[in-house]
Amino acid sequence: MRTAATSSSRRREKGRISLNISKRSSAAAATAKAARSATTAAKPANRCTPDRPTFALTGPSRALDYRQNAARRDLADIALAGQWFAPHYAVPQERRCRAGGADMLSADSKGTRISQLLPGEGFAVLEWSGDWAWGYSAHDRYVGYVRAAALAETAEATHIVESRTALMFAEPSSRSAVAAVLPMGSRLAGRVDGDFLETGDGFVAVQQLRPVAEAIADPVAAAERLVDTPYLWGGRGIGGIDCSGLVQVVFGLAGIALPRDSDQQRTAGRAADGEIRRGDLLFWDDHVIIASGGDRAVHANGHWMRTIEEPLDVIIARLGEPVARRRVLP
Repeated sequence: MRTAATSSSRRREKGRISLNISKRSSAAAATAKAARSATTAAKPANRCTPDRPTFALTGPSRALDYRQNAARRDLADIALAGQWFAPHYAVPQERRCRAGGADMLSADSKGTRISQLLPGEGFAVLEWSGDWAWGYSAHDRYVGYVRAAALAETAEATHIVESRTALMFAEPSSRSAVAAVLPMGSRLAGRVDGDFLETGDGFVAVQQLRPVAEAIADPVAAAERLVDTPYLWGGRGIGGIDCSGLVQVVFGLAGIALPRDSDQQRTAGRAADGEIRRGDLLFWDDHVIIASGGDRAVHANGHWMRTIEEPLDVIIARLGEPVARRRVLP
């Protein structure tokens, strides 16, 4: 089932592919066409169809990074109309991830985990298909499939988890049943009542939260709180985390939005020369670490299968010299 808008026709005109976008489904369009045919004789001969939005693709489709551009052979984001040809385009429907979080997969059902949605994070749905939703995460536009049951229409977040994890209780008491375990970076919408934030799903101690508009000062300290978190390819904190997921989550708490993958993060900020500073990002072909000061660094890695802080010279002896160093902090 397509969401919102899909293309209904295309025509060639002097080398141009013109796409007429209609908000009616193909079934509805067919019914309307039949109705028009039945009443043609009663209409004036010069009556025209009302104008509809038209998008033109001149020349070939441009090259896209499919990780951050939602485009398939059969369907694409409406934002790509005029840049990428697809027989159908969709207007995204905004949803948010439920309290349990969700894996994002490269394909529905049997796809590889490529990222995760943390509780409260937004997801733009372009297609609902059975148990799955296809679209992209709102914070970084990363494209993938998410189980439809993990998404809901909820209020915009007011608070974010800044501790390693936070417990959501069924009642405003630490003695009550645990409703959910929330990883760092989870977003919550609610009202502060005493020592707890009251949400639609439960209660979270305010000591573990901060308002979403208040950025933390030291993302490296946040990374250090995640030491010993299990390494998980594609993870951002639900059961584990990977190298670029660690970087994205902790710098996100500091109000610095970074892309999902390490090769994309390598273009963020500015080149860092001279002495290595706390918070600098050091890159290898498929790895990124965070300099933590004192010739040490913290990183999630498959060698130790966890997040660890270790000397820089030990990391370099194992991986070789870094290929880039970037500075995203002021």
